[in-house]
Amino acid sequence: MTSRRLRVLIQNLPPESSTMTALRNSLSDEELAAQADEGEPEKGRWSQDQQLLAACHDVLRRIEHVLICVNTEKKAAWPARPEPMRRPGAAPKKAKRPTLTESGAVRLFSLINGGAA
Repeated sequence: MTSRRLRVLIQNLPPESSTMTALRNSLSDEELAAQADEGEPEKGRWSQDQQLLAACHDVLRRIEHVLICVNTEKKAAWPARPEPMRRPGAAPKKAKRPTLTESGAVRLFSLINGGAA
């Protein structure tokens, strides 16, 4: 068997095969992040059926969220947006740190210094 034939056989293995999983597990965090950004589900640990099922799950959760928001009178009572199901090979998104605005800083300073009124 030639090396070219071996390469073609390995590249065309199903995504959930042990060989593809081992190749994926050997990637660095940067390479995994690049694959997640480029949207290459075939390089994930799941088969295409599982990827489609996860996409359907995410869509249904978004529809449920919108339905709840539409039927809730107060915007303050809206639930948080649903997080998408975590895909293999993609690191979880880092939570955004809240930023402190100028007016918020002034209010916080007044509260710290006894101006709770």
